[in-house]
Amino acid sequence: MLSRQTPLVIGIAGGSGSGKTTVAQEILNRVGAARISFLQHDSYYKDLSGLPPAQRAAVNFDHPNSLETELLVAHIEKLKAGEAVKIPVYDFSIHTRTDKTYEVLPRRVILVEGILIFAEPNLRELFDVKIFVDTDDDVRLIRRMQRDIEERGRTAESVIKQYMATVRPMHLEFVEPSKRYADVIIPEGGFNTAALDMVVARIESLL
Repeated sequence: MLSRQTPLVIGIAGGSGSGKTTVAQEILNRVGAARISFLQHDSYYKDLSGLPPAQRAAVNFDHPNSLETELLVAHIEKLKAGEAVKIPVYDFSIHTRTDKTYEVLPRRVILVEGILIFAEPNLRELFDVKIFVDTDDDVRLIRRMQRDIEERGRTAESVIKQYMATVRPMHLEFVEPSKRYADVIIPEGGFNTAALDMVVARIESLL
C-alpha cells in the first residue's frame, strides 16, 4: 500500500490515429515514467477465442461493447488504492486475449489512453484531467492504415473496409461527441509542442 495522497488520474482520448499514444509518450518522457502508471484501453478488448476466425474479424471493435471497460475501471481503482494490477495482453492479429499479462505498479500519476474512454460515464468520472487529441480525418486514416499494415499484419483493403464500415461511423457516434467532456483539446497531437508544454506544466503543478 502507498502512504501518500490519491494519485492524479489523466485520460487521453481522440480518434483512431489521432496521435494519442504520441501525446501519452511525451507525458511519460517529460513527467517521468517512474512516476506514471500507464494503461491503454486497447488492452481490454474482450476475448473472442470462442468465436470462429471469420466471426471474430466481423466484430465491431470500435463500439464500446467490444471492450471490457469494467475491468479497466477496477484496475484504476486498485491503482488509486495503492495496489498493483495485472494487465491483459491482446493479440490483434487473431482478435483474442492471450494468456499473458504484465504488471503495472501504483504511481503518483495514472495515465489512461483510449479512443472511447470519455464515452463511458463510469470511466470518465475517474479522470482528474481529460485531454482530447483532435486530428483531421484524412491524417488519422493514413496513420491507421500504416499502423495496421505494419504492426498488425492487415491489408490496405481490409483497413479501408473496416474504416468505412465501423471506424468512421463509431467515431461520429461516440468519439467526436465525447470531445465535449475534455478539459484540454490538443490539435495535431504530439506535434503541438506548445500545448504539450502547457499540459506537462499543469500536471507538474497538480503533483
